[in-house]
Amino acid sequence: MFPVFFDTCVLYKSYVCDTVLSIAECGLFRPLWSDHVLEELARNLERRDGTKEQVTHRLDQMRKSFPEAAVTGYDALITAMTNDPKDRHVLAAAIRGGAELLITENVRDFPNGSTAPYDLEVVNQDDFLLDQLDLAPEVVLDCLRRQASRYRREPRTVSDLLAVLASPGSNCTRFASACRAHL
Repeated sequence: MFPVFFDTCVLYKSYVCDTVLSIAECGLFRPLWSDHVLEELARNLERRDGTKEQVTHRLDQMRKSFPEAAVTGYDALITAMTNDPKDRHVLAAAIRGGAELLITENVRDFPNGSTAPYDLEVVNQDDFLLDQLDLAPEVVLDCLRRQASRYRREPRTVSDLLAVLASPGSNCTRFASACRAHL
């Protein structure tokens, strides 16, 4: 399984995060993140209106489901990074974790000159999910079916889930459209 590092902005959106991690559970890739990313995620989720208990539960579930996702020992690399200063911790952790891809909505914060020396490609979540669909369409669609079946409230169907993923807040429009074409 190839290693993929996820920035906070991707994990922040609950349905996008659930979609990505549902596909990871099927073994198409190995997700990576750092404690710094999860701390940032917790702050942002609590600010959004989540209770401390809800946020702690969500992060505990992520850690429990993917114990090998935590990247450590990257602090010494941060100052050597040449990308946007606020995201240097992300790049350092991705490199330390041996990631082949870094998934972020802030692609511009990771210019090619800062990632090319490490053979690291930076893509947005929509492109990443489209690639997963292209590589294993039946696996991805099965993951989406299982994901939708776990919800007690809407979206309870794959079509409804795709509508959420296609919304402006989720930014997975092309992935959702491509999935619909496969259904």
